[in-house]
Amino acid sequence: MQIHISWPAGHTTATIEETPTSKALAGVLPIISTARTWGEEVYFDTPVSVPTEADARQVVEPGTVAFWTEGDALALPYGPTPISRGDECRLASPCNILGTLDDDPRVLSTVRDGDPIRVELITGV
Repeated sequence: MQIHISWPAGHTTATIEETPTSKALAGVLPIISTARTWGEEVYFDTPVSVPTEADARQVVEPGTVAFWTEGDALALPYGPTPISRGDECRLASPCNILGTLDDDPRVLSTVRDGDPIRVELITGV
């Protein structure tokens, strides 16, 4: 499935794999939340609460769409976070991996802390 993520200064799409977490997320879309930034990561609350999956990871590639189970939030890293070692994308804790952004992850650098952010399913794909 694909999702569309938009905020005042931009937008992107992501391809999402079928996982228990992505199914739960799809069931509540569309959502509007408030973006938060943590280093070069954007994250935001969702109404979804799921357990950590077996393949959860803490260090991911830029542009990974992850679900932070401890915060019930989507996490979109595009570069180093405050706990990264070097240039890696290190999330706050192991997160469920949902998919990847379709565009250059650096587009997320235009998201400002406190921006409204909307996530919706792309239908007809």
